[in-house]
Amino acid sequence: MPLDLAFHSPQALWGLLLVPLLLAQAWRERRRRAVLRFSAAHVFAKQGRGLRTYLLPLLPLMRVIAVAAAVIAIARPQVRDQRVKDLNVEGIDIVVALDLSTSMEAGDFRPQNRLHVAKEVLSEFITNRVNDRIGLVVFAGAAYTQSPLTLDYGVLREVIKQLRTRVLEDGTAIGDALATSLNRLRDSEAKSRVVVLITDGDNNAGKISPLDAANMGKALKIPIYTILVGKGGKVPFPQGQDLFGNTVWRDTEIPINPELLQDIAASTGGEYYRATDPEGLKQGLQQVLDSLERSKIMEGGASATYREDYHEFLLLAFGLAALELLLRATFLRVFP
Repeated sequence: MPLDLAFHSPQALWGLLLVPLLLAQAWRERRRRAVLRFSAAHVFAKQGRGLRTYLLPLLPLMRVIAVAAAVIAIARPQVRDQRVKDLNVEGIDIVVALDLSTSMEAGDFRPQNRLHVAKEVLSEFITNRVNDRIGLVVFAGAAYTQSPLTLDYGVLREVIKQLRTRVLEDGTAIGDALATSLNRLRDSEAKSRVVVLITDGDNNAGKISPLDAANMGKALKIPIYTILVGKGGKVPFPQGQDLFGNTVWRDTEIPINPELLQDIAASTGGEYYRATDPEGLKQGLQQVLDSLERSKIMEGGASATYREDYHEFLLLAFGLAALELLLRATFLRVFP
């Protein structure tokens, strides 16, 4: 048994005392089972011992293993994570506003496009967090909350994995995205609250202007950190596929507005970063964290995180129990 294995309800393991009782019962049943004796055993000699003869004694063993596995599952075995969560550590409330406009399909990060790289870097960024609550807002021609502030990084990474372009109305509504992000943080009690805007274009849609949204952030004392993704100018953009199924690329002018992003960051106390490659995007996100003031959002010592590991035992218990019932009712059915 590994040292990092523990049971949430160890008292349930007393149920394993049923195992020797079941074994004893199976032994008594086998002893009392009627046996036909023949004076001329040579009559059955040619038939030999069939598969049924070998499987029949295994039925009680299946039942015993199923009961033992069910008891272990009820005790809820858990594997302790190597990382211990310090509940006194200071955390940040972060809302990431991610651009899903079609311009994020540009291939200046080839062999992958901008969105693919942004998703990979963002997932890695989330994996490295421990106590920071993170929310996600996505936008194109309009902005929507994809995930509220959460500490469930596994679910958040899965949400990011499913993100696609051409799902929302096309456009780049930076102002709406910032307003939606700020609204998610408005009721947060954390002292450190921040919006991280990841976009590759200029504002050309939405009902709220980016500078009005920046003023909202300034009033709420929430800094906005802006990251411009892409090289700007003419960049490779997919134009369909050729006869062989290969993507056809054509240099296309995609407008950007770094001055706007600089103004948004400067007016709210944030910073502006330019990412022309995956490493630049990683550094931008890390610099955002390094520049933030930490605040305590949880208190109460240290706590280890555990991964539930009872599912395999539960499946084994149900599987063996079902198999035993099936065999008793069909192939190994005993007639009186």
